[in-house]
Amino acid sequence: MESDSNPSNWQDLVAQKKRECEQKIPREWALSGDILAGRPQRLLEYDLPRRSGLLSESELDITENYTASQLLVKLASGCVSSLNVTTAFCKRAAIAQQVLSCLTESFFPEALERAKYLDEYLQREGRPIGPLHGLPISLKDSFCVEGTQSTVGYVALLKDEPSKTNSALVKMLLKLGAVLYVKTNIPQTMMTADSENNIFSRTLNPHNTTLTAGGSSGGEGALVSFRGSILGVGTDIAGSIRIPALCCGVYGFKPTANRIPFGGQVSGATEGMPGLIPAAGPLAHSMADLKLLMSTVVGDGHAWKYDSGAVSVPWQSIPRGINDTANGSLTIGVLAEDKHFPLHPPVKRALDSTIEILTRVGHRIVRLSAGDDEEALSVSYASRLAFQYFIYGPHKDLIAASGEPLVTSVAKGAAPMFSGPFPVEQGLEPFDTIQALHEARAGVHDAWRQTWVDQKLDVILAPGAQNTAVGYDTYGWPPYTVMWNLLDYPACIIPYGKASKELDPEPMNTLDDVQPNYIPDEVDGAPCAIQVITPRFQDEKCLWAADIIDKALAVYGKK
Repeated sequence: MESDSNPSNWQDLVAQKKRECEQKIPREWALSGDILAGRPQRLLEYDLPRRSGLLSESELDITENYTASQLLVKLASGCVSSLNVTTAFCKRAAIAQQVLSCLTESFFPEALERAKYLDEYLQREGRPIGPLHGLPISLKDSFCVEGTQSTVGYVALLKDEPSKTNSALVKMLLKLGAVLYVKTNIPQTMMTADSENNIFSRTLNPHNTTLTAGGSSGGEGALVSFRGSILGVGTDIAGSIRIPALCCGVYGFKPTANRIPFGGQVSGATEGMPGLIPAAGPLAHSMADLKLLMSTVVGDGHAWKYDSGAVSVPWQSIPRGINDTANGSLTIGVLAEDKHFPLHPPVKRALDSTIEILTRVGHRIVRLSAGDDEEALSVSYASRLAFQYFIYGPHKDLIAASGEPLVTSVAKGAAPMFSGPFPVEQGLEPFDTIQALHEARAGVHDAWRQTWVDQKLDVILAPGAQNTAVGYDTYGWPPYTVMWNLLDYPACIIPYGKASKELDPEPMNTLDDVQPNYIPDEVDGAPCAIQVITPRFQDEKCLWAADIIDKALAVYGKK
């Protein structure tokens, strides 16, 4: 995107892009100066969309009182038009952008035209165009949408032309009848838990704007939490779906890699090296909507027609392994707390409450441990091995290409290496390094396989992180999410409980500038969450079991 003025320095490129983005929000959807000046830190409690006066009662109802699954029933029957639904979510996303900086690209006129087309099709043909007919879905910035840029937070990529093709998943979603309307903010490099970059600024957390929204799918987490999106898609290579989900109090699911087609995205990373594989997956307000996205996109296993890297494994309506579960009772392994990554009091309280409830309703709990002789099972070891995968091999330097500075969270360079040595000797020849990393990773895989078999586990229950959302640039290394990326295990975040300075009044110090401290006043009211995990390709069972756990928490827990 080069203009006639051909800006030569990074500040000019950014200023030009910001003007372009601002101009895409219709003037009639702009918040007043009084509203912007008077907004509090806790935007969800403040109910800004209603106070703004920009949404009608019908639009507030559409965006607040339904799941995506429920809206689809109304859309397919013609009880509500896609134009009305799309308009409502476009307006709410525009409001969210003005207070949260959660968007990168918006294409509201194109979305409204698409919605009109779908309404006309339904009226003419008497049937929906596909199972996602008329439903607005938001996307992380890395997905390519024809006619828009995918800069993924790098100023250097502002010089690139808008995408001329759609990512594989974008093609599928359009074929299935969805309406695409926005792309969402990410961190510079997409490798930190603070979604800040020099182009689109920092995404704020709608629960408390002084806390991080998480990353790298932080814009998705914030937008879904604000209900500017009812269903969004992010990507995850170290926790990038699950961290925003737990920080913003929504549901998030990282599938087994390539069950959702990943091809045709922009990452800025060197491709083709052996390593951790990112996965695309949903963020939503309910377990039902996580299942909706997965079952619809995976479907009969035809994703390979859109993406050569996608696996041709159909979605199972009855999860594999379900018959091994007696009387609906789950055998649940509880991941041991790692001494290097101690749980903050609100997180520990949420996990303990979950275990107590699940025990009460009849599930079998198995406490898993990883002693010094079981290093391959430890959170710390998995973190160090994952980190070594991230840093070996060549890396593109898209920061230097533009001259832009590093944002704070990237400059800090979070790492788990305070917890022990590199699993693989440094300084080996490249092929020897690759082989040694593979062998170390295979050892972790086998240790967990044996644990699953010996303990007859259905799922593992774990924290999503040792902390809730925390202050800017303090999230640090994500040990309790990245270990499941190393194993390529599907993992689901369930929001449960809140941090409370009354219930957990004592601060807790960890390692300054390495991992976040627990500061009761800072995080009071922040969402807590738990994580549910199954082995590779047991995605259906993961969501099935997570649904059982979520329903038990809804009945017996204190949200």
